[in-house]
Amino acid sequence: FWLKCPPETTLPTTASPAAASTPDNMGKKAQVAKGGAEAPPASDGAKKAGKVAKGIKGSTATKVKKVRTKVHFFCPKTQKQSRNPKYPRKSVDGRSKMDKYRIVQYPVTTESAMKKIEEINTLVFIVDMKASKQKIKDAVKQLYEVKCAKVNTLIRPDGKKKAYVRLTQDFDALDVANRIGII
Repeated sequence: FWLKCPPETTLPTTASPAAASTPDNMGKKAQVAKGGAEAPPASDGAKKAGKVAKGIKGSTATKVKKVRTKVHFFCPKTQKQSRNPKYPRKSVDGRSKMDKYRIVQYPVTTESAMKKIEEINTLVFIVDMKASKQKIKDAVKQLYEVKCAKVNTLIRPDGKKKAYVRLTQDFDALDVANRIGII
């Protein structure tokens, strides 16, 4: 329909006088008669468009190429925020699982261990693999109320750690062995 019409002709907006007297059109006519004109044309958009056009025409800055003095590229240093947690990630702090009972597992009761108890005042224990000499010393002190002179350790071929705990002159290894129940 639109393509068949010649360009000079305009299409009628209202087809018949009956359509002009519909309730919608009557309301508009009454408003025009009371107030004068309908809504003003949208001139705010035209003003904004003009400002944007002036800004585009006015500032045509040429981009300056950055001069690089090094052959390697490093990311620029940005601001790093310090941690400010809103809530603790763990509700309870984890307790140390390496207590004295886990460090010293059991005493060794072989003939060579008995010989060390009698002759050189030394107790022999199987201890945890992760236990250090200082932790072994502290654990033996807490468990048996004795003072250690020094601790030697070795790892056996079966993967267990053996500790030779030499006691000071004040304590007798034979008495401690009797208390433990080795002898």
